[in-house]
Amino acid sequence: MWSKTYSKQVSGLPAGKVWEVWTDINRWHIWQPDIESAELDGEFKAGNTFRLKPKGGSWVSIQILEVEPGHQFTDLTCFPGARMYGCHEFITHGDELEIRTTMSIEGFLSFLWRKMVAEKIADGMAAQTEALIEEAKRI
Repeated sequence: MWSKTYSKQVSGLPAGKVWEVWTDINRWHIWQPDIESAELDGEFKAGNTFRLKPKGGSWVSIQILEVEPGHQFTDLTCFPGARMYGCHEFITHGDELEIRTTMSIEGFLSFLWRKMVAEKIADGMAAQTEALIEEAKRI
């Protein structure tokens, strides 16, 4: 299994605002420049799915595996021979909020999907976190 984590602490930003932005999947394209479109099927809850279309890419179906409202969610993208997980956590440390994202990939073809997809996503986690923070401050 391959895994990469990015974490940032920010002051004065309530977890609820960050949660509101993260769970509004249909608006991800507004604050994430690498996403052309995203569509949530139903409510933001475990077992439901969403689709996203990266800029210049094809639609990808992603399942929401686990949700702890206001604190964390985990999603799963299945590829032939591999599974990629995204774990998104919001941890309060006094008046600071830690925003942590971990991408991991496993399976017999994970080495291939790591090079084709996962590393690019992981390389963009810092910029994505900054955009998430800015959008949460804006609302």
